[in-house]
Formats: sequence, C-alpha cells, structure tokens
Amino acid sequence: MYKIVKKKVLAPKITRFTVEAPEVARARKPGQFVVIRAEETGERVPLTIVDSDSEKGTIDVIVQEAGFSTHDICCFQEGDAFLDVLGPLGKPTHIENFGTVVCIGGGVGIAVLYPIAKGLKEAGNTVITINGARNKELVILEEELEKVSDELIITTDDGSYGIKGFGSTVLQGLIDEGRKIDFVVAIGPTIMMKVVAEVTRPYKIPTIASLNAIMIDGTGMCGVCRVTVGDEVKFACVDGPEFDAHLVNFDEQIAKHHYYDHEQACQMEKIIAAAEQERS
Repeated sequence: MYKIVKKKVLAPKITRFTVEAPEVARARKPGQFVVIRAEETGERVPLTIVDSDSEKGTIDVIVQEAGFSTHDICCFQEGDAFLDVLGPLGKPTHIENFGTVVCIGGGVGIAVLYPIAKGLKEAGNTVITINGARNKELVILEEELEKVSDELIITTDDGSYGIKGFGSTVLQGLIDEGRKIDFVVAIGPTIMMKVVAEVTRPYKIPTIASLNAIMIDGTGMCGVCRVTVGDEVKFACVDGPEFDAHLVNFDEQIAKHHYYDHEQACQMEKIIAAAEQERS
C-alpha cells in the first residue's frame, strides 16, 4: 500500500497527490512515469512523476479527472493509500546542454513538462517555457515553472490570463523574431504537439513530444500503446514516452484516443446517476 501524505486541488478536476513510494522516489528521472492502481478493482492508470523527495521517500503525481478511473483516484483523501504504484517506467528524458530550449506545454501536459524543464535548466540550458491552458482557472504549476525558466510565457485560449491564443503561435513568433532555438519539447494534447512539430519542421529544430498513448500494463507486454514513428512501430511505455516529433504519426494517435469514448461515457453516466441518487 502506498499512503497519500498530501492532496491539493490545483484547478477544477486537477489534483496533485504526494504519495509514499520510497523506491520510486530514489530511482526516478525526468520524463518517467508510474502506473497506479488505486484499489483491487481499479484500472491501471499511467501518471507522470512530477517531482520527488528521496529523503522523505515520496513522489508527486498530478491527476486530471477525464473518466471513471481518474475520477475514482481523485476521490482518495490524505491518509488513504493506493494499492499499487509501479515504476519508474519509460525512458528518462535525454538531458544535456543544448543551448536555448523552448518547453511548450498544454493543459495537464504541464505536469509532464515541469520535471523536464527543471532538468534542462540544471544542465545549463536557457529555458523558455510556454504554459498554455484553456483559461486562467486551468493554469497550473506557474510558480514552479517560473523558478526553473529563464522566461515564462502564459497563454490562454480565451485570453483570460497571459497572451490570448495558442502556445504554437507564440513559438512561431519567437522564431520570427530571430530568436536562436536549439531544441523544443512539446507536451500536451496530441493535436497541439502535432501543430508544434509542423512549426519547427521547416527550420529543422530538433523537437520531441511525450505521447499520452493508451496503456494497460506499462511494461511493453500488452502492446496497446503502439505508436508509429517513421517507418517503425514503437511502444510508448518502453520505447518512449518521448519520440522525435517530426516522425510521429499524430493522426493515428488522435484516432486511437477516441476508441473507448462510448465505454467511458457509459461509466461517467453511472457516476452521475449514483451521485444524484445519493443527493436525493
């Protein structure tokens, strides 16, 4: 059992948990993730390790309620315990001093981006971070990113905070200004990562994307997280989750994300019905 020592709601339906997992805390590196099973009948949910404290033996994960299983996880409270925390999984981010790096994230993808931006800054890079969200209420980890970034740019789709528009547009603006960009990291909605890859492609700026593929076991056994990268089939859980964004078949990934929409909707209907019955 893995005890929850802290729970903090960061934004509507976005929750940060600090969990006791000493072995994971000691071994984890930026870019890696864990698979959490909250209880015996729970689904296995992959979550990026946002931060860790090896002395306290804790890791931090951020969960967005997007369906039945993540809703269930977010109902857990401080003092409760998750049944399983498997990890660290996935290949760590390749970190070196590239020069000037733009880290661009969207939505809860910022949770994945933060430890990478932190690692890149510690390696001596000049880090420009673009933190994007639909609105001000959904902007997360602003203070943490400010500490590890030489420049932090906030964007919101509706203009309620920071610059109105998309992070990819800001990135294009930086390029148009003649800013020298040596490397780009893109993490967020699949369509966002696809657009970022198309922005950097003509300029041959090396770009990686962290894919949020559907996973089950997280160890390469089930094959559910297959992704097409160039002419090869890869498994996001063991070969990634980060890949050359200019080679990823993003259209295939977008289609896969809708495979279980019907089943997910049915489960959420059950949650809503149960909540209404409890209120009555």
